[in-house]
Amino acid sequence: MSSARGASCHLPAVSVVMSVYNCERYVAEAVESILGQTFTDFEFIIIDDGSTDRSLSILRRFAQRDGRIRLVSRGNRGLTRSLNEGLGLARGEFIARMDADDISLPERLERQVEYLRAHPECVALGCRLYLIDPDGDPLMEEPRPTTHEDIMQMLLRGSGAIPHPGAMIRRTDLCAIGGYNEEFKAAQDLDLWLRLSERRQLANLDEVLVRYRMHFGSVSVGSRQVQVSFAERAVREARLRRGQTPERLPLALSPPRSRRDTPLEMQRRWAWMALGAGNVKTARKHARRVLMQAPWSKESWRVMLCALRGW
Repeated sequence: MSSARGASCHLPAVSVVMSVYNCERYVAEAVESILGQTFTDFEFIIIDDGSTDRSLSILRRFAQRDGRIRLVSRGNRGLTRSLNEGLGLARGEFIARMDADDISLPERLERQVEYLRAHPECVALGCRLYLIDPDGDPLMEEPRPTTHEDIMQMLLRGSGAIPHPGAMIRRTDLCAIGGYNEEFKAAQDLDLWLRLSERRQLANLDEVLVRYRMHFGSVSVGSRQVQVSFAERAVREARLRRGQTPERLPLALSPPRSRRDTPLEMQRRWAWMALGAGNVKTARKHARRVLMQAPWSKESWRVMLCALRGW
């Protein structure tokens, strides 16, 4: 069953597109961060991709209160197809991507629209991210390349240099290339940036506009392997379109050979990330959890002692 609320004769400047699947813990905060934007001329297209938790009921309450929300609900079809469905409904000059577990800072849309209108040569624009943990506590700021040339170097090495949930794209260009390639079950953003870069330039704003949430459901060994496989395909096809020789991705992007993406190892990494950025309170929280799970491990004690000392 589907419904689209909030449609009107007015064509908004921005269409925010978000796909939701079983994200009841975070989705309200994500929606509120868009509804609270300083730039208000937007429609908010939300595709509930067959959620089985309370996500849909939460979304319906928001849709009843704000006419800018256009909510679609139906069975599960996956992220790529959901994004294309949202694109098909969009009427804005620009498409702003949003994920259901992240937080857009209040001036995000305003700053991105301002830049794209001032730089017609730019087809897609990202930003810096500030990484947060599952509780929303700060981990670290993640820098991004800002120039087209630096972004392309990263893309052709298989790295998604533009953060997908922090991107704004010109709708006409996105439609001209056929939207997302639905053969890509992962790395669909990498493939998209590479194809868009063949039309116009890419850029990132050198400021944090999105708080990007790290949590246990976001990374796994299995999904990492799938991600790398599709990333290799995206780069190979892009190089062939450019008349270049395909190359294997760097070793750093290959699937992990160990269980480094277990919840224990993820929390250990979060502790070090937070500590390196000076977020000592967050570092101590994760260090305590790591020590409780693996008190026999020297690494657990090392991260705990460093967190207690604040370095």
